[in-house]
Amino acid sequence: MNADLIRLGENARRAAGALMVAAAPAKNAALEAIARTLEENAAEIFAANAEDIAAGKAAGIAPNLLDRMLLDEKRLAGIVEGVRQVAALKDPIGEVLHAETLPNGLIVSQMRVPLGVVGIIYEARPNVTVDAAALCLKAGNAVILRGGKEAFRSSQAMAECMRQAIASVGLPADCVSL
Repeated sequence: MNADLIRLGENARRAAGALMVAAAPAKNAALEAIARTLEENAAEIFAANAEDIAAGKAAGIAPNLLDRMLLDEKRLAGIVEGVRQVAALKDPIGEVLHAETLPNGLIVSQMRVPLGVVGIIYEARPNVTVDAAALCLKAGNAVILRGGKEAFRSSQAMAECMRQAIASVGLPADCVSL
């Protein structure tokens, strides 16, 4: 197995341990920091996206795929709003779905808990980079993302923004890896 991939997984597993016990306010602070950092770094994100689009055109990528890859102010604002909507959701961790008392008095409960590390592979849609990371973060999971190579620069720019934002509120940057 690739040593870089193993290192990425080990770092994500360590980050997941910290994220699993993070309180809802810490996760929400990370999500708000992500939204803010994406807004503040829009120029860099758009520059990376322009490189992806230019390379895609040169490679003869279909116009409909190029459109899905394109990031503009309206689409970035939608991504940021999506992150803020996830932050506003009720924290699912610790919610008891079902509890039952056995005849011997033992209480057995079904409770929502984080999975740990989630791996997501998706096509060349840079918005998925942020959407998937935000949902995993809210659910207390670290995530390793693998988007399509056609939008790699865009995904990389947004992932780096998210890593900086997460670290800025005291959570491990490796909660999100690309």
